[in-house]
Amino acid sequence: MTLAVITGASSGIGLELARLAAEDGSELILCADDPQLHEVEEDLRGQGATVTACLADLSTEEGVEALLSATGGRAVDHLMANAGRGLGHAFLDQDEAGIEAVIATNVTATTLLLHRVACRMAARGEGRILITGSIAGLMPGSYQAVYNATKAYLDTLSWGIRNELGDSGVTVTCLMPGPTETEFFHRAGMEETPVGRSEKDDPAMVARTGYRAMKRGASGVTAGLANKVQAALSGVVPDSVLAMLHRRMAEPEDAR
Repeated sequence: MTLAVITGASSGIGLELARLAAEDGSELILCADDPQLHEVEEDLRGQGATVTACLADLSTEEGVEALLSATGGRAVDHLMANAGRGLGHAFLDQDEAGIEAVIATNVTATTLLLHRVACRMAARGEGRILITGSIAGLMPGSYQAVYNATKAYLDTLSWGIRNELGDSGVTVTCLMPGPTETEFFHRAGMEETPVGRSEKDDPAMVARTGYRAMKRGASGVTAGLANKVQAALSGVVPDSVLAMLHRRMAEPEDAR
């Protein structure tokens, strides 16, 4: 039975990835720092899936160790590194602890988890990794600067690792969604922004796009036609213009 490890699995894209892996008959190890994870565990078990919930803070090395311990040393076939944290508002107005939490979750701990699992996969010559990056990583993130910077890191990390692994039997896929209907905007304090109030992509669609790309070993995939257009434009539009466009989406109404 395939063993799939999915982080950020208590809601949103991560939850939908868990459902897809369960439908495929995989054994699941799900991780999040939200107690709602146990409800997800019970629900999936009720549908016949084999599930282990690991409640851990993946912004810390201890959280990463707890997740790895939950595997019991078994080979991980599919790693879906989806856990992430957002943070809105102007950079100078952001709380330093909040900034540190975003970097620790999106960059430091995710990198550590990827390194340890990818080493195991490469040693046995097989495995698939899905990293949830973002089209946000393709543009300067005015009023979301730290988050966009961390997603730029994940996007490029994904492509770099994939190239290094080459013919190792391990594939790395970068999922780059746009705004998606999840708890992200509430947790990031961005509900009162144009993007926070806008219609967003269905997390089930986004997860399905990424999951299928991972299964076929694709290098990367952007979910949704509008996001594909935006991603394409990011390569030709000047950064100063992209930053202004992002500001119009992410600046809180009371800051205008």
